Amino acid sequence: MPTEQGARPGSGKLSIWRAFTQPSAWTMALLGFASGLPFLLVSYTLSFWLKENGILLSDITMIASAGMTYAFKFLWAPLLDHWRLPLFGRLGLRRGWLLFAQLCVAGGLAAMALLTPQALPLFVGATLVVAFFGATQDIAVDAYRIEIAPVEAQGALVATYALGYRIALIVSGAMALILADHLPWRVVYGVMAVLMLIPVATTLAAREPESQRSRPSRWTVAIRESVVDPFADFFRRYGWHVAGVTLLFILVFKIPEQAIIGGVMGPFYRDMGFDKTQIATVTKIFGIWVGIVGTFIGGAAVARWGAWRPLCAAIVLAGSSNLGYLFLIQHQGSIPVLTLVISAENVTLGFLGPPTVAFLSSLVNKQHTATQYALLSSLVNLPGKVLGFFAGGIATSTGYGMYFVITVLSVLPASALFAYLWRRFDDGRQALAAAPD
Repeated sequence: MPTEQGARPGSGKLSIWRAFTQPSAWTMALLGFASGLPFLLVSYTLSFWLKENGILLSDITMIASAGMTYAFKFLWAPLLDHWRLPLFGRLGLRRGWLLFAQLCVAGGLAAMALLTPQALPLFVGATLVVAFFGATQDIAVDAYRIEIAPVEAQGALVATYALGYRIALIVSGAMALILADHLPWRVVYGVMAVLMLIPVATTLAAREPESQRSRPSRWTVAIRESVVDPFADFFRRYGWHVAGVTLLFILVFKIPEQAIIGGVMGPFYRDMGFDKTQIATVTKIFGIWVGIVGTFIGGAAVARWGAWRPLCAAIVLAGSSNLGYLFLIQHQGSIPVLTLVISAENVTLGFLGPPTVAFLSSLVNKQHTATQYALLSSLVNLPGKVLGFFAGGIATSTGYGMYFVITVLSVLPASALFAYLWRRFDDGRQALAAAPD
């Protein structure tokens, strides 16, 4: 699938029609599908398969926390910038890594289908392979998108990528659960492995971006330039005190969202008396589209008031939405109540997305945009994923209700840190009062 470089030099911005019909936009839609497909298959969807094999909840959440790999992808991101893979490198730096990662994801899913949880140690190993190379694929896709088209074409590429990603979430979430009501799980995962051939074909047909980059003489130099210097720059610009408080805020404000993405929710829904088709329909079809509505509301709020004020409202609303699960516990098996709870959760989490992206983007130095954003976005997701790792043990010892209460309590320190940082930010932009204290 050939790609183009967007507008011709000097032609200005693309028309909306040209932006969305350029071949690179649809290439990104298919690569978005590739990024979204493995994500739920190593976390949410996987938890259903494990539960049906009689695995303890505490073990389920640990195994289904393989998605935590995505929070550490910045650690090996420099490798994709500075090392061309043998054999695969013939396709170019970006397509070589894309094809390698996609084949590894497909192979990992096929291995999960063949092994099944009956061979648990090997099955967990295959799960980690899918998670690791799914995260690697994400790094390669982001780099490919940035390099394949000029700035004026990026909006369309991000939009079509998001469309493909959400379609993949429906396939790997809703469709997988519905199929699992009629077919063995190993067949379902086999189907998912075959679907990865779509992005493989896309990568083979796509064109390698034309970009020139200097290659560091040593790996240690690459690490310093790609990871150490961007991180050190953040502290130089803000000072240790302000930078430290800001990073602490980043660590805690999305805990409620991240803590309900992992392996605890599948078993929870099943224990509440819902079958897989009901869960898929409400949470992974209806919920995803409701989340899109919330995202548009959040985007409009950022356009009207900037990032900082909507971020405050979004943190409180999204964190508090987890209390809805306490209401669901009191109305087990009720589809209307599940729909109400999922609506509140997805609208508020969708609303949280644009202010979060705008806020994190405002913190980065344009000299280190990609690496600093990767670092900050990883920090946002890490604590909640760690909590999700222990979610099964917490829910088993305290009950589901207390687990959800614990996730909501993180709103309190996040709100306090937000209030402390208020005077240093104006509509989500740094108030250059972030000088060393």
